[in-house]
Amino acid sequence: MFLHSVNLWNLAFYVFMVFMATLGLWDVFFGFEENRCSMSYMFEYPEYQKIELPKKLAKRYPAYELYLYGEGSYAEEHKILPLTGIPVLFLPGNAGSYKQVRSIGSIALRKAEDIDFKYHFDFFSVNFNEELVALYGGSLQKQTKFVHECIKTILKLYKGQEFAPKSVAIIGHSMGGLVARALLTLKNFKQDLINLLITQATPHVAPVMPLDRFITDFYMTVNNYWILNARHINLTTLSVAGGFRDYQVRSGLTFLPKLSHHTSALSVVSSAVPKTWVSTDHLSIVWCKQLQLTTIRAFFDLIDADTKQITQNSKKKLSVLNHHFIRHPAKHFEENPSIISDLTGTSMWVPVKVSRWTYVAYNESDKIYFTFPLANHRKIYTHVYCQSTMLDTNSWIFGCINSTSMCRQGVDLSWKAELLPTIKSLTLRLQDYPSLSHLVVYVPSIHGSKFVVDCEFFKKETRSIQLPVTHLFSFGLSSRKVVLNTSGLYYNIELLNFGQIYQAFKINVVSKCSGVREEITSIYKLHIPWSYEDSLTIAQVPSNTEISLKLHIAQPENDSHVALLKMYTSSDCQYEVTVKTSFSQILGQVVRFHGGALPAYVISSILLAYGGQLYSLFSTGYCLEYAIILDKEAKPYKVDPFVIMIKFLLGYKWFKELWDLLLLPELDAIVLTSQSMCFPLVSLILFLFGTCTAYWSGLLSSASVRLLSSLWLTLKRPSELPKDIKMISPDLPFLTVVLIIISWTTCGALAILLSYLYYVFKIVHLQASLTTFKNSQPVNPKHSRRSEKKSNHHKDSAVHHLRLSASDAEDSLRMHSTVINLLTWIVLLSMPSLIYWLKNLRYYFKLNPDPCKPLAFILIPTMAVLGNTYTVSIKSSKLLKTASQFPLPLAVGVIAFGSAHLYRVPCFVFIPLLLHALCNFM
Repeated sequence: MFLHSVNLWNLAFYVFMVFMATLGLWDVFFGFEENRCSMSYMFEYPEYQKIELPKKLAKRYPAYELYLYGEGSYAEEHKILPLTGIPVLFLPGNAGSYKQVRSIGSIALRKAEDIDFKYHFDFFSVNFNEELVALYGGSLQKQTKFVHECIKTILKLYKGQEFAPKSVAIIGHSMGGLVARALLTLKNFKQDLINLLITQATPHVAPVMPLDRFITDFYMTVNNYWILNARHINLTTLSVAGGFRDYQVRSGLTFLPKLSHHTSALSVVSSAVPKTWVSTDHLSIVWCKQLQLTTIRAFFDLIDADTKQITQNSKKKLSVLNHHFIRHPAKHFEENPSIISDLTGTSMWVPVKVSRWTYVAYNESDKIYFTFPLANHRKIYTHVYCQSTMLDTNSWIFGCINSTSMCRQGVDLSWKAELLPTIKSLTLRLQDYPSLSHLVVYVPSIHGSKFVVDCEFFKKETRSIQLPVTHLFSFGLSSRKVVLNTSGLYYNIELLNFGQIYQAFKINVVSKCSGVREEITSIYKLHIPWSYEDSLTIAQVPSNTEISLKLHIAQPENDSHVALLKMYTSSDCQYEVTVKTSFSQILGQVVRFHGGALPAYVISSILLAYGGQLYSLFSTGYCLEYAIILDKEAKPYKVDPFVIMIKFLLGYKWFKELWDLLLLPELDAIVLTSQSMCFPLVSLILFLFGTCTAYWSGLLSSASVRLLSSLWLTLKRPSELPKDIKMISPDLPFLTVVLIIISWTTCGALAILLSYLYYVFKIVHLQASLTTFKNSQPVNPKHSRRSEKKSNHHKDSAVHHLRLSASDAEDSLRMHSTVINLLTWIVLLSMPSLIYWLKNLRYYFKLNPDPCKPLAFILIPTMAVLGNTYTVSIKSSKLLKTASQFPLPLAVGVIAFGSAHLYRVPCFVFIPLLLHALCNFM
């Protein structure tokens, strides 16, 4: 019946929109590289020693615990406190386990063993009872206060030791990182208690799904504090994102706000981290061996030899993090590296005068210095590029000042090199080093090893090639191509007009090689200069390599840098680079950045259909099918122009002052603009997706009611249509009071769910009664219409005197189908707090704070009345016209204020439902 009410064109449109949404969802959930993280294993059985907390603290936080991680002999030794190491506190995130500390704890223990426990770290972990804090924000403040107490407890464990710590380092995964940042907002918290904060996949900017006001309030408190007090916050902070594999927390949310006066914060995507170079999903970021090794190397480099604790020197901390997480020069970290190096000893000095040079070293018995005189090269070339496949940490390239053929001392240029997966490379602009007379490449004596060193001089314009990306709406039908004909080792492809998050492309690199070599490896590095979100692709050439080109962070308005494809190539190969728009990845970016707003657009479409049904009932006396009215009323031009107009007017001072005077919240479109998340036509796309979802959810709810009614008829004796319509049955007040008491004493979402089930039961019962009536009494259509007109003509204003015909029942079911659809989405939005309450029921019988309690007090009686409401009882209501006019402005309000704040959406939905229920009495 539902499908019959839709014409084929509309059905085809809804199927097409499902296909489009599927393309976007596929890109988000499957359109990324395979998991290249190595699993980290424990060498001995992991043990978690529970730290005894003060009784008052344990009583105040019965669900929370503190543990110390250990393995083998280390675990046995540290069962007897106090401790002697460097404390690190791990904070799990949403539904996270305290046992997730084992990966980084085990690697740190192995590293300490390698240096005979000269230094070692003690890893603590907090058990938050795997609370769903990303969905329910009511416990975030409680977690923050508990962590503060844990830090004080941890530091007491070192009391009386020679090198007792005065602060702890914190590693926070997911929401645990936000809780760590929230510590600074506590009144009695001393900032000196934290010496370093590393967050992994933490959404710092905004919540992934703002399902209650406690989450958004918590975010606002934390971020406002960090912005307003940035000059006084001296906490070195590193935020690591997972990249495109992490579809739970998109990487753009993990970037800490860039403030000119707050330089102690770094944000990076794991694919750009040296020696890691992989994208991680939301869970693997805590066990990815490559990333955890990098983190532990940084921790050991942060130790102050005098205090045997993490250094208090902010400059050193930032230098260490830059060294390990941003740009690694293929050398061990040194706080004050010696720039001038001695080039002495019995070594051969070999002059090289050619512009391109390759040396294959194998079983070298003597040290060799290859010298490149720069005087003649400066006249012809602008840059020099060198690379080596020997990935040791020794200095390998130097600059000589005023030398003829050899020099005793040279400027160590190795610190300016960059480590890549298969090579270490260095590019120098010659005019930046006017005092250098020679470039020196050092080849050590080796036995049994083989490596290759290459150097070449070049002009910048021959290696920097511009490649404009294709237009957004070319849909991949056109492409742009460049061919690298010269046999160079390094190229910069400038990707012009690329800088927005809604752009997405496929880059295809085809390599063709002449000559035969054992192995030829090329590296393609996508470099985004305005954020650390680089990614690397390693290709064995000749090959055909596809690279995805899309952004986590949009290019800032005042930034003029150009995204680059850096190509580390082979001189024996030619390369062809093609770029074309990827439509599926564009849809993926829409879903990735705006998918969380979809429920608001779905409910907006349903509200428009709901208003259309009420108006149809007012004007014609009968209710249209949901699918027909959805197609007629759910139009984007009824909503979007109003939102755009309000956003435009808010640019004027007088309107903004009026807006603030009315105490209206900030428009969500302005919030999205501030986060650089405005796509062209994104609201239209989301509205179409929302309408499509509203259609299929209506189909599902209608089918579910029919299925349940059939099941009811199978299990129960067939029932009849009610002879008299009673708005308030004898059991209704009692049921309402019971549900309100449940809401007050336990959880508002539970009461809403029970009210919803009662409402569904009433509708299923009505459907079953109608089915029984139709099966037992074939009705003449003409006679039915005459009977309906007669009953409508003679109906009394007293509701209980009304009689329900089959056509009235069908009309009522059409209306109830829409209401069920609306209520289903409200119940879904309130489910997180219910799940949280059920999970913590053994600790707390009453959910406090409860985001759904105020809503429950209104929805419970409203749903109770609507369950006994029929269209025949409200046709003549004086309030019906007003009730039919409210859904349109409320649909606009849902988009204007609920797309980035989903917890506001139910506030717009209960108003038309309440008016609908009041139509029975007015």
